[in-house]
Amino acid sequence: MINGIDVSSHQPQYSASGCDFVFVKATEGRSYSNPHRADQARRAREAGCVVGFYHFLWPGDIAEQARYFTERCGAEKGDVLAADWEVTADGTRASGEDKDRFLDEVRELRPDHRVILYCNRTFWRRHDTSSAAGDGLWIADYVTKGEPRIEAEWRFHQYTDTPLDKNVGRFRDKDALRAWAKKS
Repeated sequence: MINGIDVSSHQPQYSASGCDFVFVKATEGRSYSNPHRADQARRAREAGCVVGFYHFLWPGDIAEQARYFTERCGAEKGDVLAADWEVTADGTRASGEDKDRFLDEVRELRPDHRVILYCNRTFWRRHDTSSAAGDGLWIADYVTKGEPRIEAEWRFHQYTDTPLDKNVGRFRDKDALRAWAKKS
């Protein structure tokens, strides 16, 4: 397994030391863009990390959210794109059908990128109706590193948020992740 982190605007400065990959929050809904995303991605690239960008999904206007994300994230060839599916600030959530449509829309808009789903164990077990995760599942379950409590294939596991979101990837090394991300 390889190691990584995910960051949002709450971590404008972070250390990529010891990381093989970094996921950066890019957008949310149809109006929020992380003002630090370009610098955060640059920092990860300079450290030799594989970069991913994620979009915090809101219910409604799914095609517009996919366009907003793909136009603003700043992804380069070989970057991973992700849908972040969880409870919104106002207590709502996108439906399972919305999640599936968003993944499909992003894949259509950016066919040269891997597109994955991020969600927590509760969403995966209780709200998902299709088991669709695009090119891979990134599961949040705060348990032993690399041992999420799900019966599904996963590519990434977020296992803690202390002191920041730490993840592992189910790849033999960074080069294997890089090759997978480039769809080669």
